[in-house]
Amino acid sequence: MIRKGFIMNVNPDKHAEYEQRHNEIWPELIDALREHGASNYSIFLDQDTSKLFGYVEIEDEDKWSKMPTTAINQKWWEFMEPLMETNADNSPVTIPLKEVFHMD
Repeated sequence: MIRKGFIMNVNPDKHAEYEQRHNEIWPELIDALREHGASNYSIFLDQDTSKLFGYVEIEDEDKWSKMPTTAINQKWWEFMEPLMETNADNSPVTIPLKEVFHMD
C-alpha cells in the first residue's frame, strides 16, 4: 500500500458547503476511487487557514494516475470548482507532501 498526503485550499466562505458535498458524495465516484486502487481516504479542514489535508492509500501509482481522466472524476471537479482553488482544467490545486514518518 502506498500512502499519499496532500494539501488543497477551500474558499473561506465555502467550508460548510464543501463538507456538505462530501457528506453526499456520489456512490459512482466512490466506486471509481476503489476501482483505481484507493482506500482509507480522508480529508481534514483547518478552519483558520482554509487548508485541506488529504490522505489516501493506493495500490499502485499507475492505476491511481488514471483516476483524473474518468468521466465521473471530471464531473466531480466541475461540481467542486466553485468552492476551492483550482487549475484551468477544474482540478484542485494540490500540493503533494513527502512522508517523513510512519508508525504501524
